[in-house]
Amino acid sequence: MLELKHICYTVQDADGSLDILKDVSLTIDDHKLVVFTGPNGGGKTTLAKIIMGLVTPTSGQILWNGQDITSLSITERAKLGISYGFQQPPRFKALTVRDLLTLASGDKKLSKDKCCQYLTKVGLCANDYLEREVDVSLSGGEVKRIEIASILARGSQLMIFDEPEAGIDLWSFARLTETFEQIHRQGDATMIIISHQERIISLADEVIVVGDGSIRHRGTADEILPKILTDTLGGCPVLSR
Repeated sequence: MLELKHICYTVQDADGSLDILKDVSLTIDDHKLVVFTGPNGGGKTTLAKIIMGLVTPTSGQILWNGQDITSLSITERAKLGISYGFQQPPRFKALTVRDLLTLASGDKKLSKDKCCQYLTKVGLCANDYLEREVDVSLSGGEVKRIEIASILARGSQLMIFDEPEAGIDLWSFARLTETFEQIHRQGDATMIIISHQERIISLADEVIVVGDGSIRHRGTADEILPKILTDTLGGCPVLSR
């Protein structure tokens, strides 16, 4: 179980302090698929990075399976079974896809068949990619899919994906949604997905709308999607005339 208690995050700018997150509290039960959505700049990615330890909250507490992880490093959280997929994944010159999957899995003898399984789930062929370096020769969409495959290889208890649909073609996107559905059906992991895609939102057990640094709405996809549409239309100058 993941628990966030009164999470705040404030930064300093030329005009003084700016509140990015404002007293956010929520609980996510084990094996749930939760989608964070909402307007750009609302605090979704900051909240996810705080869970992973990429950002340190100004105040508040983070509990994972009852353990206070607020002060733990990224590495320590990873060892506890938390993984993070970036919106723009890093590249690694001289590191092959096989190397990356092997490191992620922790199995020095990871077989080609296993690598193939992970890559197939994200729409890539092992024969085409295993010996390629994770560098600038790969497109943004390819790097994103390889990163997601590495998270699958890691087998984490909590998987966080920041806009996994970004830079991915329609065919690979369809494969990804099938993969998320499969992981969810197996019940092996809790997933937090940051997304604006209705197809991904519809998979969620719970949708959390983050806006202006706070939780604006939360509920099932059936409950939340009409609210999202109302907010969108309400802010449209053409429709408000």
